[in-house]
Amino acid sequence: MAKIILTQEVTGLGTPGDVVEVKDGYARNYLYPRGFALRWTRGGEAHVEAINAARAAKAHKTLEAAQEQAAALAKTPVRLQVKAGKEGRLFGTVRTEAVASAVEEAGLGAIDKRKVVLPGHIKSTGNYDVAVRLHDEVTATINLQVVAAK
Repeated sequence: MAKIILTQEVTGLGTPGDVVEVKDGYARNYLYPRGFALRWTRGGEAHVEAINAARAAKAHKTLEAAQEQAAALAKTPVRLQVKAGKEGRLFGTVRTEAVASAVEEAGLGAIDKRKVVLPGHIKSTGNYDVAVRLHDEVTATINLQVVAAK
């Protein structure tokens, strides 16, 4: 097991500044090459404190904005047009990138595709509730309307 310091948010693992233990291969082959983590060292504690201080300063500024955006996202349904067959089955699945771009096209502000949490694989038309983590303390729910493109 490797002890690492996360430098970016990794879904299911943690947020920047967290010290976690993962398997060596996961750290060596995925986290380190992509810049998501650093090796933990005794001197790394200062790095963790710097990351946490920067996160706290940024979070304080963005909490109010995240709450306002969450209220706007909850009010307005987001319509996503995708290619579909006769019975409403999609040719593929809805991806987080498509949801993020649909939210932006609806005029509800930009969201990060990595913050979108789909309720499983969306493979047919219909209405779905999709969660978006806007902030550590703020999670918004989007009413996503998946419709067939004409």
